[in-house]
Amino acid sequence: MQELNSRFVLRRLLQIVPTVLGIVLIGFVLIHFAPGDPVLALAGEHGDAAYYAFMRQRFGLDRSLPEQLAVYFARVVSGDMGMSYVHGRSTVALIMERVPATLLLTGTALIIAVAVSIPLGALAARRPHGARDIGISAAALGLYSAPAFWLGQLSILIVALQLGLLPVQGMTSAGDPNTGLLRVVDVARHLALPALVLASQELAALVRLTRGGLIDELARDHVRTARAKGLTELGVLFRHAMPRALLPVLTIIGARAGQLIAGTVVIEIVFGWPGIGRLLLTSLQNRDTPLLLALFMMVSIAVVLANLVTDLIYAALDPRVRIR
Repeated sequence: MQELNSRFVLRRLLQIVPTVLGIVLIGFVLIHFAPGDPVLALAGEHGDAAYYAFMRQRFGLDRSLPEQLAVYFARVVSGDMGMSYVHGRSTVALIMERVPATLLLTGTALIIAVAVSIPLGALAARRPHGARDIGISAAALGLYSAPAFWLGQLSILIVALQLGLLPVQGMTSAGDPNTGLLRVVDVARHLALPALVLASQELAALVRLTRGGLIDELARDHVRTARAKGLTELGVLFRHAMPRALLPVLTIIGARAGQLIAGTVVIEIVFGWPGIGRLLLTSLQNRDTPLLLALFMMVSIAVVLANLVTDLIYAALDPRVRIR
């Protein structure tokens, strides 16, 4: 069994290599064929032709697209993601400055979504089609259907501006020298609204998935046998139905964990959160190609790694996955 586990892990790790190479190729082609000229974005539309030529030579944009692709592949393999056209700094350094803020936002949103959705899904599944089930399902459907930017603007208008309960923008209060516990509280107050909005759609999807899985499991023979033996409903739910029903939920959580990083772009812009979402927006506006490519690759690899970790956890919980 240990050999089978090692072979499964090795096979999944080897699958990452062509996936990452495909991501590099697709990202490069998409960004280079997108409208706009990075030189014009940097130098303006009324510059000197000689200066334009100098800028293209400096950034290697005077070469053919296959040559640029070959150079880019060679840099990526060596671990060099290039220099930002606009900032004049390493793209990796720029991204790593923003990663902690994005991870804090996405991690908090994921924890909220999981902690709230599973109990709500279990409550709804205990009496299918009852008043509680209908209410929870309707609320989940409403949250799932609402666009994130609309929920963000609505929460700012009501919670922040009208009620004045939480801050509107940023990660910390402007000019606030707080340190230690006071700073933690300040960051938590700024984090609350964007994390709740980001968690809302994930929460809605997980509620519906948990509910459906539990309803199916509670109707199976092994659950009827447990009830016939005199086990309480809570014991049946948590010992027999919940572990099996949560396997597909675990898959969705892992798949969405990586995608949440991409989904933070809108939330970070709406709430002024200083993460990679805002960095992506400015790099798009400035046609900062190296930074765009680095961001695209980082987000894509995060999704790939999240799926890999999910597969490994799923295989540990369900040996049938390793056999397939």
